[in-house]
Amino acid sequence: MIIRAALESDIDALLDIHNAAILETTAIWTDEPALRSDREAWFSAQAAAGHPILIADIDGIVAGYASYAPWRAKFGYRYSVENSVYVASGYQGQGIGRALMVALIDHARAAGMHLMVADIEAGNVGSVRLHETLGFEQTGLVTEVGTKFGRWLDLAIMQLKLS
Repeated sequence: MIIRAALESDIDALLDIHNAAILETTAIWTDEPALRSDREAWFSAQAAAGHPILIADIDGIVAGYASYAPWRAKFGYRYSVENSVYVASGYQGQGIGRALMVALIDHARAAGMHLMVADIEAGNVGSVRLHETLGFEQTGLVTEVGTKFGRWLDLAIMQLKLS
């Protein structure tokens, strides 16, 4: 496995992973699959802002990706970022999410970020555990703040101090 920066040629694979998370999980709280143009715009915005999109490349297959972006838009939050990490179906449970997150955390530290936030659907035990093993602490829980698949969802807010 190689962790590398995403390329424009990876957009279709990123879209597939993103849409699988939309359609099959409660990780992304929307019901509508993203369009390629949506992922292209996101990719361009990340690049323009200097925010990473890292992928796990296994023999030329994009097995997962991670990124971060500003946690909030206001200037006072400029040293706080929110992470996202997704692993493709069939590749979960192999340490890919962890490898991506370690590289993402390293990138954020090198970029001078102070805090990384993870907003995670509280029932996503795998993601909560992954973040805990990397030193994230749960600092909040917002109950029944979202809905998907006909049920209310709770949001666990976790953070990692980077500096």
